[in-house]
Amino acid sequence: MRLLFCFLLIAVKGLASDPKYPISEIPEELKKGVNAVVREDKMVYTINSRSTATAYTHIVISIFNNNGKGFAEETIGYSKLSKITMFKANIYGPEGNLIRKIKSSEIEDGSAFDGFSLYSDNRYKRVNVAQSVYPYTVEFEYEVEYKYLYSIEGTYLIPGEKISVQHASYELIFPEELRPRYKMLNVDQQPKKSNPAKGVESLSWSFENLKPISIEPYGPGPSEVIPHILAAPSLFQYEGYPGDMSSWNHYGKWRRSILEGRDEISEETKAKVISLTKGLPTTEQKVKVLYEYLQGKTRYVSISEGVGGIQPFKASEVDQTGYGDCKALSNYMVALLKQADVKGYYCAVRAGENEDETMLDFPSHQTNHVIVAVPNGADTLWLECTSQTSPFAYSGKFTGDRKALMVKEDGAVWVNTPKYPEELNVQSRTADVTIATTGDASATIKTIYSGLQYETDGLDFYLNNQYDKQKKWVLETTDIPVFDVTSFKFEDKKGKIPTAIVTLNLSLKRFANVSGKRLMLTPNLMNRNSFIPGKNESRKTDIVRNFGFVDYDTIRYHIPSEIYLEILPQATKISSKFGEYESSYTLDQGLVVYTRRMKINKGRFPASTYQEFIDFYKSINRADNAKLVFLNKT
Repeated sequence: MRLLFCFLLIAVKGLASDPKYPISEIPEELKKGVNAVVREDKMVYTINSRSTATAYTHIVISIFNNNGKGFAEETIGYSKLSKITMFKANIYGPEGNLIRKIKSSEIEDGSAFDGFSLYSDNRYKRVNVAQSVYPYTVEFEYEVEYKYLYSIEGTYLIPGEKISVQHASYELIFPEELRPRYKMLNVDQQPKKSNPAKGVESLSWSFENLKPISIEPYGPGPSEVIPHILAAPSLFQYEGYPGDMSSWNHYGKWRRSILEGRDEISEETKAKVISLTKGLPTTEQKVKVLYEYLQGKTRYVSISEGVGGIQPFKASEVDQTGYGDCKALSNYMVALLKQADVKGYYCAVRAGENEDETMLDFPSHQTNHVIVAVPNGADTLWLECTSQTSPFAYSGKFTGDRKALMVKEDGAVWVNTPKYPEELNVQSRTADVTIATTGDASATIKTIYSGLQYETDGLDFYLNNQYDKQKKWVLETTDIPVFDVTSFKFEDKKGKIPTAIVTLNLSLKRFANVSGKRLMLTPNLMNRNSFIPGKNESRKTDIVRNFGFVDYDTIRYHIPSEIYLEILPQATKISSKFGEYESSYTLDQGLVVYTRRMKINKGRFPASTYQEFIDFYKSINRADNAKLVFLNKT
């Protein structure tokens, strides 16, 4: 008996020390040039009912260098509508030996407070198991229970560049009557169907040995390149609000249902609305005065608490407290408009620069922001209700030129927010620069920023800011090697196409290079193009330019009588599908005038034109760095 016990003890010890996930088991082609290899990525999402679901994740990653150490940290969010029922983490050495098993007490549990949220019940659990010696392998296993079925976790099969995947799987398990919908992007494998239990169905995908992907610069975003699978429910329920997401119209009806009865405002505010709009003859005038009233009365705070992440606070609460998030403030704006007999619509949009385009063929929750639309004859007025300084009816880079889901009484429709073509996004600069024989100079510069260029380097946030912050903006954005600010002035001309004017008076030390009797300077004062795309002889993806604009520069150089022009660069004219460029010079007594016009086209261009893309910017760079050479007579 004693001998048998010893044998079992040895067997158990041997089993515990058996290697797991040794680096040697990774195929060589998956290890070349990568920062990490995903050994196992398993996701099982189980729909239990119209209002409950469970997500199980098991992920194992071998990390090869410091660039991959981010994968050694795992963070899982939860709230009163979700619960983490299991969370485990292990670390393995290169031979697959278990280095350490993380204890529950080592897992951080904290509030996901972002510093500006008013209400938030969001929390997280986080563990970081980073090691200082490479390679090593991390293993995370966790399960989350959801008390809603509004969205379904999908999967990105490759988590980024220089990452390969040894094995990945994704499975959806669901009752027959709650069949989810799915969308595959860059995936051509159809799911395997099975019936794990009576009345229960399964859709599953399995992938082996996925090589690293390359996300080419100036191309489509990761979501357009990385293979991934999305999923969404049809029938769902969110905190007592049942809905149907099988079509946008059905989904719109649900969004409408959670707005019902939330547009009441106080009698005092009703009287204020009537007073503000009395005698105003047009819809636009009424909307403008109420929008400015909203801006003066309210402020933005983030709110994330249960259904509050989707349903706005009542207009009466915003009316009383003066704060709200994008949903609450937009709902309040609609309520103000209603009192003035103006119809406003609550619109959900995917906001932010470089965001993915909305997939209109896949009804699901794809938006992250709410704005207001007011039909105005052939025009529509778009209102950003979270900003106290945003110009009236200006969408800008945040919500401009994209799709918005307009929630109507009988459902929802997709509409377009305002577009800002290149010709509206203008930076126009004029300058007078007086040169001394020493190479020093003084300059008066006036720059007008219009359209989307109103937001250049965050200018729109500084227009009505304090002097010190405005000066900081000037110092950080003025592209001249050495200068001192003598004075400056900011002007804000708000409108549907807003304009900002910045006037600078500068002292320019050693502006021109003096060598013997010669004096040399670059006539392009502060708008030189330094962007040149890198070489790529085997370009595979389209070239994407998300911002189109026009720059005008007129720089007048006042030259002392002691010097005369020796070398004048030639005029330049460049034309390409990517844009246009012109520069020229004119001479007058004691004056050299440099003019420049550069137009950059917004658009999507074939990969085959990448060399032309490089050549276009190289030509601009050469022209922008041309030199004026003067000779001193004395």
